[in-house]
Amino acid sequence: MTIPNLLLGLIIALLIATMFHFIRGGNGWRLLLFCGLSLVGFFLAHWLSKALGWSLYQIGGLETGLGVVGSVVSLVIGEWLLKIQPNKKSGV
Repeated sequence: MTIPNLLLGLIIALLIATMFHFIRGGNGWRLLLFCGLSLVGFFLAHWLSKALGWSLYQIGGLETGLGVVGSVVSLVIGEWLLKIQPNKKSGV
């Protein structure tokens, strides 16, 4: 992966994270969490699509389409996991 592809992937993943944060709301820590989740999801999906030979929308050497899908999926799963509250009742 070249540096321009890496920078384009970073920009796309961070834009998706900020749009998700704008829609869902939250504080600065949630924005940082969303940025991390988006980056991990984007580049994991990019790597997986390269490894399996899949392509949805490619810009240069960057699998943008599947990267966006991976980013959104990781953000939705992360948001869902944040909403889970621990059980405060003791069964004893």
